[in-house]
Amino acid sequence: MDRRSALPVVRASVGLLGLIALGYQIWTSAQAGTFDPFRFFAFFTVLSNLFAAFLLLAMATVWRDVHSRRVDLLRGAAVVYLVVTFVVVILFLSGEDLQVAVNWVDVIVHKLVPVYLVVDWLIDPPSTRLTGRQTLVWLVFPLIWVAVTLVRGAIDGWYPYPFLDPAHGGYASVAVYVVGIFVGFLAIGAATMAIGNALRERRSGAAWAV
Repeated sequence: MDRRSALPVVRASVGLLGLIALGYQIWTSAQAGTFDPFRFFAFFTVLSNLFAAFLLLAMATVWRDVHSRRVDLLRGAAVVYLVVTFVVVILFLSGEDLQVAVNWVDVIVHKLVPVYLVVDWLIDPPSTRLTGRQTLVWLVFPLIWVAVTLVRGAIDGWYPYPFLDPAHGGYASVAVYVVGIFVGFLAIGAATMAIGNALRERRSGAAWAV
């Protein structure tokens, strides 16, 4: 089995593994009587993993097709969201209650899936050249998520992550974290775009030489 035929199998496997992990966490929380869908699906980690899982499964079904710009942008978005998730969890959320109490589920959604998406981007770079203006669309979902999360928190007093809770240092502290993470999104997005474009050009050059 060559790399091109193996890739959809791996993508489907990782996508299914992500869904199984989230499903198991839901089942475990429901058995314990602690599952609240309005809170569970409020976590950026959960939403990003769902997005990545369904994207990987969809790509596995059309693996023979050349990626369109839309698919490349969706893939890039998944990479950025999960890499930011990985970094934020490691730096700010170690030991926090993230509605993921099962250790192997934590490893999958916070570490394995983000790492796989980076590897997937490296071994199968985008088919189209991406520009900074186009990749700004990657920021739309995180900005909407932050806005909705802060409004919701102001109404019911619950925040999915402690650094977004003004009870821990006030809104000035929240603003510092939000701006810092936004800068992280920009940096990781720029790196994702640059690496993808560079690998695309190298692959195109190699194909042309052949």
